[in-house]
Amino acid sequence: MSQIAAANAANAVTTGAATTKAPHPLVRTLRPLAVDIAGPLAAFYLLHSGLGTSEFAALAWSSAFPVARTVLGLAKDRTLNRFAALMLGVNLVGLVLTTVSGDARLMLAKEAVLSGFMALAILGSALTARPLMSAALRPFLTKGEAAREAAWDRLAAGSRPFRRYERLFSVIWGSALLAECVARVAGAFTLPVATMAWLSTVLLVGAIVAGSMLGQAAAQPMEKLVRTEAAAA
Repeated sequence: MSQIAAANAANAVTTGAATTKAPHPLVRTLRPLAVDIAGPLAAFYLLHSGLGTSEFAALAWSSAFPVARTVLGLAKDRTLNRFAALMLGVNLVGLVLTTVSGDARLMLAKEAVLSGFMALAILGSALTARPLMSAALRPFLTKGEAAREAAWDRLAAGSRPFRRYERLFSVIWGSALLAECVARVAGAFTLPVATMAWLSTVLLVGAIVAGSMLGQAAAQPMEKLVRTEAAAA
């Protein structure tokens, strides 16, 4: 009887494991972006705007999670969590720039420098095997489908045209953000402060729109390659 009970228990465990649904591929892909980017940003605005803490304190406390994620990735998997490291870098630059105060033009320029830091990080990643913007693009091209996820992995590992378009996508976005940074810094010291107060937002939105539109030059060929590779598998 004990053997039958043990067998039934084993079957129950197996059945339970089989019926447990794995995370949707789209959720699995977007989760790191939400955790490593949206989390620290939300923490900063909650602490600074919501709870009234100083900018320095908000940046410092919102850096705790990126620090933990970066250290954990290095210690556990011996890999660098790029998005956590990027947000940590942005926060550290922000902490340094908090010493800039009193002059409205310098404050406007300070905000642009943070965009510039991100732009340089994205452009630098285009020279590596893992361009930063690929992780943001992947969910939109794979659409959460397992076949497309597998196709992306195969193409990223062995397709030179695919890798070229990957790099191009990050170059386009990095260039758009860098141009926005240069324009905002130039405007901060040449245009009236009242004008730059609203123009800074317009320039940022313009950079995002430009990156989205121009990025199609790389995204569309990548989507075609993923679709073809998934159909051929």
